[in-house]
Amino acid sequence: MSSILVFCSVQDGRIKRSSLEAMSRARDVAAASGSSLQAVVLGSSASGLAGEAMKYGAGTVFTVSDPILDAHLNAPVIAALKSVIDHAQPRLVVAASTEAVKDVLGALAVRCDAAVLPDVASFDVSGSTVSCERPVMAAKKLAATSTDHSLVFVSVRSGSYEATEAPVSGTEEAITFSFDADTLGLTLREVVQTAGDTVDLSEANVVVAAGRGVRDEEGRALVQELADITGAAIGASRAVVETGLFPATAQIGQTGKVVSPDLYFAVGISGAIQHVAGMVNSRIIVAINKDADAPIFDVATYGLVGDCFKILPLLNAELKRAMA
Repeated sequence: MSSILVFCSVQDGRIKRSSLEAMSRARDVAAASGSSLQAVVLGSSASGLAGEAMKYGAGTVFTVSDPILDAHLNAPVIAALKSVIDHAQPRLVVAASTEAVKDVLGALAVRCDAAVLPDVASFDVSGSTVSCERPVMAAKKLAATSTDHSLVFVSVRSGSYEATEAPVSGTEEAITFSFDADTLGLTLREVVQTAGDTVDLSEANVVVAAGRGVRDEEGRALVQELADITGAAIGASRAVVETGLFPATAQIGQTGKVVSPDLYFAVGISGAIQHVAGMVNSRIIVAINKDADAPIFDVATYGLVGDCFKILPLLNAELKRAMA
């Protein structure tokens, strides 16, 4: 029986939601194609996360429990994944399209002689063919792509699928792995977190994003208040990041981060296609803009036409009252 192997990205001791979304789709594809579903987890906490992978349908979880993998240095990660792929011999390898995965996907494919379908919005398997739809032209269009290669890597955009549990009684298989750290040309000494940023933007369930309409410190304080009330991460459009009001790490869009929260507040954001490409998979989008013809309203679930400096104080007060 052929198999589908899902690479589970780990952050803060947990499997990332985007990986669980990819695994949920891989589980459905495996069932439809008569394949088995497997997962691989890397890092010193890998063994402890095998059970979480099984909750989402992985019948076999390969674990590589080496601390050198915790920092996601490309060379050891590529070596570890190749070891697992050589051992498991999957037909299809699926991963969430995270920045870390983008770093290693090409090099890993060369080493494994695999075809790559990167950053897809959907994927399927029919017989010997793996097909997908990929966003192109800043996500304005979807391009259909397919391959009959014997080994295919697919990376899936965050928010393309729902993460749904389907527990199985699986087995964990530890893979023996060793890597000589002295061979590394580069090493990572420290990861510096953004001060005060307690919610990871890419994994947040709620995001409050600021645009050019949030023009000063008063506007930023209103955005921060809304984020504090809702437990949200704060994002921003490129236009307002370039003013220095928000850090570059908050940028959402084609040249920033891709997010897919359950709830997305677009505050003072016009809705340029470059920004929309990074948040269109959000499940509920609330847009606040004084321009009734702003493109953001074309993708919004709910729209509030008006000055965010007048709307946010009222919205924040009502939310505080409702959540008291």
